[in-house]
Amino acid sequence: MASSIKRWAVVALVGAFVLVWRAETSQDVAAQARRPIMMTRIYTGPDGLSHAEEIEMRLNGNVSEMMKATGVEFSRRPPAPVSDWHVGPRRQFVITLSGRAEIEVAGGKKVAIGPGHINLIEDTIGKGHTTRNIGPDDRIVVTIPLAN
Repeated sequence: MASSIKRWAVVALVGAFVLVWRAETSQDVAAQARRPIMMTRIYTGPDGLSHAEEIEMRLNGNVSEMMKATGVEFSRRPPAPVSDWHVGPRRQFVITLSGRAEIEVAGGKKVAIGPGHINLIEDTIGKGHTTRNIGPDDRIVVTIPLAN
């Protein structure tokens, strides 16, 4: 009798654990689906200086509009001192896959970049921005030039 009660107690505990775990997992999935996709837009302001703003990617449901790109490039960027001020060579997405960096724009504003960070580079004229790849690991990025 006592062993039968112990078995039912174990079954009840395992069942309760599974129910709570499934409820939390489905809440996490629902919360993740609602979280917006954010990116940092680096752009040239009317003052000729580069600025940064966090913007939400526009989605239709869970998908963005299709954007025309001219190619894709993967690169490895070792940790290095701060680059000189520079503008983007064209309008492009730069998405960090691994590693870390810091972008500086007008007014000394610094944007921390880590894995999964999406930058929309639109400062193709003006003073530009600086980039510092922060160690100890190389920064791996994918660059996607956008069609005009």
